[in-house]
Amino acid sequence: MRRERGSVSIVIAAVVLLALVLSLGVADVARVLVARSHARTAADAAALAAAQELALPSGTAPADVAAAYAEHNDAILTDCVCEPGSTDAKVAVSILVDGFLLVTGSRTVQARSRAIVDVPSEPAPT
Repeated sequence: MRRERGSVSIVIAAVVLLALVLSLGVADVARVLVARSHARTAADAAALAAAQELALPSGTAPADVAAAYAEHNDAILTDCVCEPGSTDAKVAVSILVDGFLLVTGSRTVQARSRAIVDVPSEPAPT
């Protein structure tokens, strides 16, 4: 019986260490999921802003408006296919995620969105 004395302490220490590592991993995954959600929001806002600029031009380039909306949502506009005169805006944004607890380095989360301008044609005859 004396030879097994203290073995419970080792098991408890291993369980606590495992719980710590798992919680750090869960926190890292949560950071990425939150960043992905923010990237989607930024992409949606940028695409809608570019589409609005296509539908109701104010003199600013749609890509510039999309970049401003992406930056306002803490993202970087990486691509914008929104030529003046077209009816749709496709944008891509990215957000840098750093400060991981378990993994070293930083990661980039990307999101894409598309908004279509639906300009009604002539009214239907009654």
